[in-house]
Amino acid sequence: MALKFGTDVSTARTDYGTVLLDERAGAYWELNPTATLVVGTLTAGGDEADAAAALTSAFDVDPVRAARDVETLVRELRASGLAE
Repeated sequence: MALKFGTDVSTARTDYGTVLLDERAGAYWELNPTATLVVGTLTAGGDEADAAAALTSAFDVDPVRAARDVETLVRELRASGLAE
């Protein structure tokens, strides 16, 4: 399932990943390069399987672990209210 950030979440790419600003709470979240790749894949319309495949293609990571990490990241972004 694709990922969409709420209207009150701003994003900025950095040399080290992506920074998210939750404007409601005034809190910043920093995504490392692997999380940035996952979020980029999902916000471009890909699903979790696409994001896991992107991880295994770009980094030396086991496909099972990649899928689990994608699922965890998506769950945490949604639970925090940052993403839908």
